[in-house]
Formats: sequence, structure tokens, C-alpha cells
Amino acid sequence: MSRLLYQVGINAYSLILHGLAPFHAKAKKMIAGRRHLFAELESKLAPNKQPIIWFHCASLGEFEQGRPVLEKITADYPGYKIVLTFFSSSGYEVRKNYQGADFIFYLPLDSAANARQFLDLVKPTMAIFVKYEFWYYYLSELKQRHLPAFSVSAIFRPEQLFFKSYGSFYRNLLHCFTHIFTQNKTSADLLGSAGINHVTVAGDTRFDRVLQTAAAVKNIPVVEAFKQDKLIFVIGSSWPQDMEVLLPFIQKWADQVKFIIAPHEIHEKEITSLAEKLSGRALRFSQAAQQNPENFSVLLIDNIGMLGSLYAYGDYAYIGGAFGKGLHNTLEAAVFGLPLFFGPTYHKFQEAIDLVSAGVAFPITTTAELDAAFSRIFADASLYGTITTQAKNYVKHQAGATDIILNHLQPWLQLV
Repeated sequence: MSRLLYQVGINAYSLILHGLAPFHAKAKKMIAGRRHLFAELESKLAPNKQPIIWFHCASLGEFEQGRPVLEKITADYPGYKIVLTFFSSSGYEVRKNYQGADFIFYLPLDSAANARQFLDLVKPTMAIFVKYEFWYYYLSELKQRHLPAFSVSAIFRPEQLFFKSYGSFYRNLLHCFTHIFTQNKTSADLLGSAGINHVTVAGDTRFDRVLQTAAAVKNIPVVEAFKQDKLIFVIGSSWPQDMEVLLPFIQKWADQVKFIIAPHEIHEKEITSLAEKLSGRALRFSQAAQQNPENFSVLLIDNIGMLGSLYAYGDYAYIGGAFGKGLHNTLEAAVFGLPLFFGPTYHKFQEAIDLVSAGVAFPITTTAELDAAFSRIFADASLYGTITTQAKNYVKHQAGATDIILNHLQPWLQLV
């Protein structure tokens, strides 16, 4: 019965996706990207003679999380080719030209026929899933073919279906993995309580990734011209709900602090609306070449892919998403030692809990709370210095998950 309900859910999702495609850009791209997918897989992979490792990520965030493992494998084991798949358009469209993988595709929707055909064409020697991906037919087919499958940077919570009395169907999926590398001991203990013991607490590979990013940060001349000698408050991955709280704060502080706003999704209507609400204070990044950036107090980022480097110019950061479904990546800013602010929905993210406990991050629910927390740090140079040191140390001390994972994978990797 559970398997039937799962299949019904997948079919319903497919119907909804097709129904939305004419009206929704992301849905349209996901449909178009899968339209001739098997023919594309066959034409691109048929000439390949080298063994393949299949990496799968749901979206862009999971890709960045798994990227250190992928790149460490390609550096240490060049005999392999990498097939990288994404479920969502927000991952695939941004990273479809990523040079670290040999082949990049959308993942066909989960079904018995799709899983068989996909694996027949890719012929992976192993599969690595990042964080959240648990597709029944793909995992079952990998197990049936005796192909090793690994989950990296996995994190689990008691309320998930895996740990419910009626969740045996989903628990069985976890037995399809050869090994699971969790972010924390709590996740490993939960798995153990469900009888799943092929587990190692490795930590979160995002710490390794943000340290790599910080070491290779890109200079952005427009931002340098904009910043001058002012303090910069970076607003990263913001949603409209975040901006409702932030706009009054920006208007109050824009004479003393400059702001960079990088929305999570770039929509022309939203960017135009923000510019209008900021009453001539705001400059769009794409139009900066025709303006004098130093004369503006707000820089609106109307492209994707710069955020990691933008934080390097920051002195403070607000991380979006926590007034909605969940907080975006706090570590990209923490690695630079920035005091962090975000909304109230952050408790599913261990690093956010840790940063709040360390006095580095400050959850807020109103503009007044944001103003009070910021004012206290802004007025106290000693407190600011302490926060900066603690944030950098937290990231540095949590690094190392990639090496732990690679050490465990070594017996399988050395088979080629």
C-alpha cells in the first residue's frame, strides 16, 4: 500500500508539474530539460569507456554541500568520470556548465522504468546522494544491482516518516544505502534506534565548501566602487517576507550603512518594486556600469551566483528564508566572521542553532527586534570583534567532513 501511495504521489507531482509549466518558469524548465533526456544520456554516454561515479543533488544548495566530496574524488581518483544529476531547475540551470563534472543532467522522475533505463545508460560503479534525496525506485534498483550507494551530509529529525510507527516503507529505503554519513550524532542515534547502523558521523561538508569559497573569493569592482569606506550590510537569499521586515530597517540606517540585497530568486517585478520602495537610494547591479555606484546606499543584485563573494565585502549579514519554509545558508557569511541575523524558522538547521548559542547569530521576528540587536553590536566595537572571532573559529573547527568521507570510500574507489 505504501509503495502504491508513493507511486500515486510521484504521478500526481508529474501532472502538477506539466499543468504549471505554461505559467511557471521553473516548472517549464524542468519539463523541457527532461523531454529528450534518455536520448541525450545515450548520445553523450555511449562513447565513454571510463568507470562512472553518479552524484545526485536535489538543487543548488545540496550541490554546494556535496561539491567538496565530488572535487576531492576527481582530484584523487582521475580514472573516474562524474555524472552529476539535479532534480530541480534551480540547481541544473545554474550549474549545467560546471567544469568539475563530466556529464550533467536532470534526474528523470522516479519510476521503476526510469530507474532501470537510467542505470542501464549511466552504468555507475557507485552512487552518492547529497543530504535529502531518497528516491525509492532508484535506490531499490541500485541495491538490486549490488551497486554501492552512499548518502553524504545526511541529517535526520524525529518527526520524519522514517521514524514513525507507520514509516517502514521509508525506513527500508535507508537500508538501500551501503553507508550513510550524517552531519551529527543526533542523526546517527535516530538511525540506530530504527535499526540502521551502517552510519558514520562525518560532519557537514558545507564547512569545507565555505572555507574553499572564502579562500578563492572573487573581486567585484562594482561592489568595491559601491562600498568606498562605508560599512556593508549584506542581505542574502531574501524572500518578500524577509523584505517586509527589512525595508523599514534599511530606510532608517541607509545614511550610516550601505546595503547589498541579493534575492533568493530574481524576478523583474520584485527587483523593480524594491527599487521603487527605496526611493532613488537603490542601484541595480546590471546598471552600475552606467552610474556612479558610490552615490547609492543600496545595491540590488539582479543575477545569480555572486553571493559567496559578496559576503567578503560585508560587515553584517541577514540570511533570508526563515520567515518561510526555512533558513538559507548561514555558513557562507559566518566564514567571514559576520554577525548574522535571520527570521524565526531556523531550528531545523544545526549550524544556525550553534551560531545562535555561540552569540554569533540573532533570530528576529520584527523590525524592532532587528534594530535592537543590530544597534547593540553597531555601538560596541569590542562585542563586534568577539562575534567575528567566534564565527570564524566555529566554521574552522567544524571542517573536515570531506576527508572522513573519502577515507571511508577508499576501499570502493580503489577498485578501479
